[in-house]
Parts: sequence; structure tokens; C-alpha cells
Amino acid sequence: MRAPGLFVAITVMVLVVTAGAQETGAKPPYLGWSVADAERVGKSTRVDGRVGGALDFRVVHTEHSYNYKLRATWLTRDVIQATARLLQLSEHLTDSQTEELVREATAAGDVVIMVELDPREGSGVIPQDWSAFLGPTGNDRDVARGVSTPALEAMRALHGVYRRDYNYELFWIVFPLQTANSAPLFPSGVTQAALTVRISSKEGHVSFPVPAYLRAK
Repeated sequence: MRAPGLFVAITVMVLVVTAGAQETGAKPPYLGWSVADAERVGKSTRVDGRVGGALDFRVVHTEHSYNYKLRATWLTRDVIQATARLLQLSEHLTDSQTEELVREATAAGDVVIMVELDPREGSGVIPQDWSAFLGPTGNDRDVARGVSTPALEAMRALHGVYRRDYNYELFWIVFPLQTANSAPLFPSGVTQAALTVRISSKEGHVSFPVPAYLRAK
């Protein structure tokens, strides 16, 4: 006859192992990313462009910039997770602290794009009335207008993985997932998005793949 004490000990061991396996399985995959993994994911949505033409045709109003260097980073769920993971590794944050950074950042808006602008010549001042629009590539009618939201600068997981370039001014632009007509911004089948930036009479465009989790919402 098997000793009762041995049966209890085996049962406890099984329960502990099972609980440990469940806890490990519940851990978000990004918390196991290496530095290289996180940097690769975090850099995947940054694109470069230009607002305005390449040539300087100014005769008067030379105080105005003739174009603006443009960078844009779509702060997708994956990019936010990558940014938080790098912060965890560099600052020895706990898993719960890292997950809180991700929760805070992903709740900031439907779509958040970090736009960086660097004026060429002129006064170096970016007009306050510049605007940004997001929509399917090739469709400039069914778009959503973005809202500049300076308060998002305080969210550390919304800074991306690149080191700050102080030649550029940073803006956090929030877009809804619906057009002005309440239609889905990215209907089923749309895989590419275009960001349009307008500054005075100048315009620039960059494009991104649309994350699958945002389509037809």
C-alpha cells in the first residue's frame, strides 16, 4: 500500500509544476524578446519622406522653408511592445511595469503616428496650422484627419526605439479608425496606408503596411 504522505507530496509537486507551466504560458511573447528582436520590430514602421519639392524656387519670402524633411513612425502594438521591452532591458523593469507601459501606450488612441519634421532653411519654424491625413493608398477622399496630441510625449512607450534626433521636431498625431462619413478607414482588403502631411502649400506622402488587427474596424 502506498504511503499517504508520498501521495500528498506527489500531488503537491504536480500542482506546482502545472501552475508554473500556466504562468509561463500566460507571459506575453514580447517579454522574452532579445535586444536585437526588439530593435528589429521597433524599426519596422519608420519611413522617411519630404514635404514640398526638392528645388528652391523662392524669390520672396525666403524666411519660409522651401521643404521639410519628414520621418514618420506608426506606433503599432508591436512597436509599442518593442519600445517597452528595450526600456525593460535597459532599466531592469519588472514584467508588470513593462506591461503597464504597453497598456498605457496602446490606450492612447486608435492609431498613433509619431511625425518628425525638420525645416530646410528659412526661419526654422514649423507653422502651427500644418495638418496630417491618413487613409488607404491611392484614395485621397476616404481619409481621417489627425489630431496633434502633445500630452502623449509623456508616455515612454510612444517614443519608438530610435535615439532622439534633435534636428527634428516631434509630434504625436492620433487618428480615428473611421472616416468623416463614419466608414471604416481601412476596409477589408486594404493593405497599404498613406500618410499625407500638409504644411502651407506644400505636401508630402509616405506609406505603410496596414497592421492586420486594424483592418475593417
